[in-house]
Amino acid sequence: MNPARLLSSRLRVPEGILFQDLQGETVLLNLNTGVYFGLDPVGTRIWQLIQEQQSLQKVQDCLLEEYDVTRDQGLQDLLALITQLQEKGLIEVSHAAAP
Repeated sequence: MNPARLLSSRLRVPEGILFQDLQGETVLLNLNTGVYFGLDPVGTRIWQLIQEQQSLQKVQDCLLEEYDVTRDQGLQDLLALITQLQEKGLIEVSHAAAP
């Protein structure tokens, strides 16, 4: 898939997802499936940004400002986490329509 199209995706936390911050780390629970998922401090920041920004591009931009990481590595890591969260039903991703 085209990276530009991916970055224009919108992110949404569906109903039934609980999260608890535990001293900089976050535990997510999908009440519909019973799936638990733990996030380290960087993953926790990404979760916060998803809730604030809702655009994958904006999440990536914030991460690049806050962390010492290359654009390519940051995008690769971000997409890996987004894929895991989506597979576990913890976020929903809506892709922008093709131009």
